[in-house]
Amino acid sequence: MAEPPEPSVTGVLHPGDMGVTVAAAAARSGTVLWASNGRSAETCERAAGAGLTDAGDLTALIDAADLVISVCPPHGAEALAAAVADIGFTGCFVDANAVSPATARRIAARFENFVDGSLIGPPAREPSTTRLYLAGPDAARVAARFAGSPLEARVLDGGGIGSASALKMAYASWTKGTNALLVAVAALAAAEGVSDELTSEWGLSQSGLSQRLTYTAIRSAPKAWRWVGEMDEIADTFAAAGLPDGFHRAASEVFARLGEFKNARSASVEQMLEALLNPPAPAGGAG
Repeated sequence: MAEPPEPSVTGVLHPGDMGVTVAAAAARSGTVLWASNGRSAETCERAAGAGLTDAGDLTALIDAADLVISVCPPHGAEALAAAVADIGFTGCFVDANAVSPATARRIAARFENFVDGSLIGPPAREPSTTRLYLAGPDAARVAARFAGSPLEARVLDGGGIGSASALKMAYASWTKGTNALLVAVAALAAAEGVSDELTSEWGLSQSGLSQRLTYTAIRSAPKAWRWVGEMDEIADTFAAAGLPDGFHRAASEVFARLGEFKNARSASVEQMLEALLNPPAPAGGAG
């Protein structure tokens, strides 16, 4: 009689707003670990609420897990992967961050077993809202961890390392890039004193833009700090393809100017435009 398969142990780094739903989805197939060392009280509360098992620190998590999924702001993706590799992780490492194909391939070079991943959609709390795209030899095995969960794992057939990341870059270049452009357009109108007139014209010819601007202030401004690195990764992806990268370099700056709303519940349109038009002076500037 065949031996039953070993129970799966998945490590998730880290259970932020998106990461905790990835962890909860994986928990349907086995134990899910996280590492509380150095994490905020808010993160600890999220992890406890999702029923995750605290390994304590990164080394203990690596020693116990056969699969590790990285879900972090893109500017920290390479450093986190390096820390996992330096401990000597021999299982399958999944980078599910918003990074360029080139960044994904650099991370992949550190691991014998690597899957390129990308998340599209909101935190996976409801079915049919969020997809995890996976590419690489072990993609199907990773996808199986999420069977029957709200997170829909999709394997990119024939996709090499970097293809899942490329899909994310293309998708977010429009969704988040156009948010940045809309905010910049509204700020320009405010600077020139024609905000009311622009809003009136939008009502006549571009129905929905005013509502989208309000939605961007309420929902997107508090997340803008996370998107600075993502826009840089998108710009690098465009440049590597021989395409102009200036759109998303500018979007990165727009989101950087909205960084003051980090951890805020929301922002008003007026607050958002004020932050964009009057950014803080660079540290160490002329007195």
